[in-house]
This record gives sequence, structure tokens and C-alpha cells, in this order.
Amino acid sequence: MHYFYMVRCADNSLYCGQTTDLKRRVEEHNSDDKRSAKYTKSRRPVKLVHSEQFTTASEALKREYEVKQWSKLEKEKLVSGILKIS
Repeated sequence: MHYFYMVRCADNSLYCGQTTDLKRRVEEHNSDDKRSAKYTKSRRPVKLVHSEQFTTASEALKREYEVKQWSKLEKEKLVSGILKIS
């Protein structure tokens, strides 16, 4: 399985990504592991706030790209459940 996910950073920003292992990836974001994203290193801790499951990496990457184009308000609506997953 492949996942699109969003984490909320300590500064209240949202970070989008994709992975095959949600638990591991969130742990990486919160650690000094070199696999941690540059963006989240200075915004720890992060907390998983949204995820979607996909069959292929391509689908997850497409969803990540789509959501990254959205405004912060639209992303917040997705996280809160106001905006439905398409």
C-alpha cells in the first residue's frame, strides 16, 4: 500500500508527503534521521493529521501534487473533514 499524508508541524503549518509506511515516516520526521524532510526539521514535533491509502505509488504521488497546489484553507478543510476526499 502507498499513502498520501499530511502532518501538522509545531508552527501549525501542514506538510504533505507520500510513503509506504506511515508510522515509520512520522517517526523519521520527528527524529534526527537524515531521511527527515528539511522542512520539518526546524518545525518539530509533527503529528499525523490526515492520510489516504492508494494501490500504487503513482496514485499517491498524484494526490500529493494535487493537494500541494491547494491553499492552506483548503488543506485545513480536508484535515477537519469539511472537504470530502475525491
